[in-house]
Amino acid sequence: MYIADQTWPELRESLADESVALVPLGSTEQHGPHLPLATDHLIAEALATAAAEETGAVRTPTVTVGVSPHHRQFPGTMWVDAPEFRDYVESFTRHLTYHGIDRVVYVNAHGGNVQHLREVGRRLHEDGEAYAIEWMWDESIPDLVDDLFEHNGPHAGPKETAMITHIAPELVRDGQFENARDDGLVDLESADTMVHGARTFYDSVDNSANGAFGDPTDVTPEKAERLFEAAADQLVQLTEWLRARDSEELLPKDRVE
Repeated sequence: MYIADQTWPELRESLADESVALVPLGSTEQHGPHLPLATDHLIAEALATAAAEETGAVRTPTVTVGVSPHHRQFPGTMWVDAPEFRDYVESFTRHLTYHGIDRVVYVNAHGGNVQHLREVGRRLHEDGEAYAIEWMWDESIPDLVDDLFEHNGPHAGPKETAMITHIAPELVRDGQFENARDDGLVDLESADTMVHGARTFYDSVDNSANGAFGDPTDVTPEKAERLFEAAADQLVQLTEWLRARDSEELLPKDRVE
């Protein structure tokens, strides 16, 4: 159920029996020459929508701008500072509890958000306000991602290309696939910015001139559908697992005596 499409009398009834909310979060940032800046938040929203429709959980509006300063050199990239991002997400999550929601899945599709969402979840858990967990779609199906693509790349590679191919194929510039591969960085481990075990880079452009990592040329609609359906199924299972938990299980444990 998408909460913003409902009226308040409708929500008065439906929220009375629901404890779980799915909050999609992504970014608005460069994704190479072949994918739109909306890539991350489109993926998060599509997965959250699919899981909400399957489980009946509440889906909130999407957070479309995340923590992305490491992509700032590419035109159009937007970002918010990390403390403000954390405070914003924490604030609206606390206010969800006012309506009876006490379990939240941050349906995340942007790596730059991960540590900050986990920190917000820790804060909420620590004071017993809510149980909120961060879920990153590709981390839920790592074996499948590795099986489907030889050179995944952490950003704007085949896995994200496949997801947008399934969700919004009209936004994919497939004529730029070879350019994304050849002028980007296919294998991050081969980058010369790792020196004696230290990461000497801070920004995406330090490693990839066009912002792409990996090889998107072997993406097909069939692989794209398989990837999306597998990730959506993992989110459905997580939502149902969370809903089935007794509230006492989710509260912080007492001090060990």
